[in-house]
Amino acid sequence: MKMTDYDVLIIGGGFAGATVARELQHKGFGVLLLEARDRLGGRTWTREALGHRIELGGTWVHWVQPHVWAEITRYGLELTQSPVPSWSRWIVDGELRKGSAEEFLGLLDGGMSRFLGDSRVRFERPYDPFYSGDLEELDGLSVTDRLDEMGLDREQYAMTEGFWTICFNAPAREGALTQALRWGALSMGDWQLMLEAAATYKLAEGTKALMEAIIGDAGADVELSKPVAAVEHSAEGATVVSRDGDRISGRSVVVTAPLNVLNDIGFRPGLSEGKRAAANEGQASRGLKVWARLRGEMEPFIALAPSDQPLTWLQYEYAVDGDSLLIGFGPDAGQLDTKDPAAVQKAIRAWLPEAGVVESMGHDWVSDEFSRQTWPMLKPNQLTRYLRELQRPEDCVFLAGSDYANGWMGFIDGAMESGLQVSREVKEHLSAQA
Repeated sequence: MKMTDYDVLIIGGGFAGATVARELQHKGFGVLLLEARDRLGGRTWTREALGHRIELGGTWVHWVQPHVWAEITRYGLELTQSPVPSWSRWIVDGELRKGSAEEFLGLLDGGMSRFLGDSRVRFERPYDPFYSGDLEELDGLSVTDRLDEMGLDREQYAMTEGFWTICFNAPAREGALTQALRWGALSMGDWQLMLEAAATYKLAEGTKALMEAIIGDAGADVELSKPVAAVEHSAEGATVVSRDGDRISGRSVVVTAPLNVLNDIGFRPGLSEGKRAAANEGQASRGLKVWARLRGEMEPFIALAPSDQPLTWLQYEYAVDGDSLLIGFGPDAGQLDTKDPAAVQKAIRAWLPEAGVVESMGHDWVSDEFSRQTWPMLKPNQLTRYLRELQRPEDCVFLAGSDYANGWMGFIDGAMESGLQVSREVKEHLSAQA
């Protein structure tokens, strides 16, 4: 039974946890990071599979995301780019349509530009989401509530609804309009810039390279395969109880668990009613990400479908020994087994009727006991009801992660933003105790 004392105990080794570990270790505090999995990275995961390095979780980065871009600069990491598509296919009312990438983007622009037209007014300072005030009524609306009032034609509606379904990794009707507008405001109201930030530039050596750089720089103690069962806390300090019975004491605890698993940790005393309610509701994302290796070489493309399809997005990423490696997203992890090539082939054939899938790969983040979700995206009313409360410390317990970010919630940048914010708050808390 372990009884080691630390200044800071961090639960979770994703980018928020790694950022907190580095910041506070560099400030002279004793830090221990506990990660339930046998690897670091959280909902990012770089693997060699299907003949190439692939990302099973979070992937893309961009210079409009200031926190992750600062880290890329700090560690001198290189970027690579997803291929520029030359053609496209999209589905409207079950009908397959074809065109150039330029034609596809032009059609999508009609709905998306109007949809985000007031994003910079509603969120004038997007890293201060409550700055403009008067959000309660707006926060009660879903993405489809806005779509239904826009008077779009069938094609524009299907394409815009499908696009937001991809963004939420859940049916668009379940996503908060405010969440969509926040992404728009962070992208200067430009949906094509938002798309570029979400699906174009990635780390040449994978997200693993950034994680290794941060953890190597941090110099904090790290324990893998160490899931946490409980956190006993008071204003003076806390004891973290692992599933294997170790009791580890610390002056503060930073919990980076995703919202959908927050209530799986036994907090004693329990967290506030607001935090528990938010975790019980859970956030919106419940979809899938799949990699598929197709026979033969093809030109880069993008494909889109509405939320009634098992896959709503497909794009070409790599050439592999005469084959093509594609990445796809769908709104419901229960609709498609990403490791079943026959099932993945059937879904892809909605766009590519002759496609032959050699292998496929994915990770079911929704069934993963340490995530139970993909990237965090809020439902209607959750921004105004819960975000401030989730960001509020209790005794010596702080929540950090992309789920609790002000800005790019759903991205690596959001995890780092939250990690930096919480690092400052923990430092102030510990300094006040001295």
